[in-house]
Amino acid sequence: MLGLIISLLVIGLIAGFLARAIVPGRQHLSIPMTILLGIVGSFVGGFLGYLIFHKDASGGFFQPSGIIGSIIGSIIVLIIYTRVSGRRGVNR
Repeated sequence: MLGLIISLLVIGLIAGFLARAIVPGRQHLSIPMTILLGIVGSFVGGFLGYLIFHKDASGGFFQPSGIIGSIIGSIIVLIIYTRVSGRRGVNR
């Protein structure tokens, strides 16, 4: 169980960091928020992969296709986050 949590945190950090590097612009996210971005992106990528291919990843937790799906999902989540958080400004 502890190994799963550590793997989730490491994969989340890598996916979140790569998403932040790929998406243009400046994102004001801390390291815990980057990890959370990667974890949420992993769920989004897994869900989209299931919708597209109609298969569940039964080959284990740590797969290259899972990491790629996590990065793609993190990019999608980060783009949505930057668009939504950019609208919170006060108009004068």
